[in-house]
Amino acid sequence: MSLKLSTKGRYGLRAMVDLARHHGEGPVLVRSIAERQEISSKYLHALLASLKAAKLVRSVRGSGGGYTLARPAREIKVIQVLEALEGPIAVVDCVADSALCDRARTCATRDLWTNLSKTFDEILSGITLEELSRRQVEKETSR
Repeated sequence: MSLKLSTKGRYGLRAMVDLARHHGEGPVLVRSIAERQEISSKYLHALLASLKAAKLVRSVRGSGGGYTLARPAREIKVIQVLEALEGPIAVVDCVADSALCDRARTCATRDLWTNLSKTFDEILSGITLEELSRRQVEKETSR
């Protein structure tokens, strides 16, 4: 992943926060999430498939079906969501895989990128969906 998140990461995280806000209310329809988050249903289905493969959400079929979080929002970290959608979080590719660059062992700038990537990792590992959901509610009620 580069420093700029793709729509996969941004939209997928918004969908997960939406699911966190409705956790405990039963399965949530894709159509409902798509409308609230202004994401196409087709694209959202693809994102949810990746999140399901990562065991972050589960689907419920049939009448009253939809998606739910696979575990409580307080147990799901932002980094888990982003990695499921984007892959490893690294500022530059050689941080995640030193074999990509012949200079990796002797490159001073790689040390900088590695430290920066670790900082991102610490921040994203320290925030849960529960916290983001709470922040979302606060923002909506303070309008």
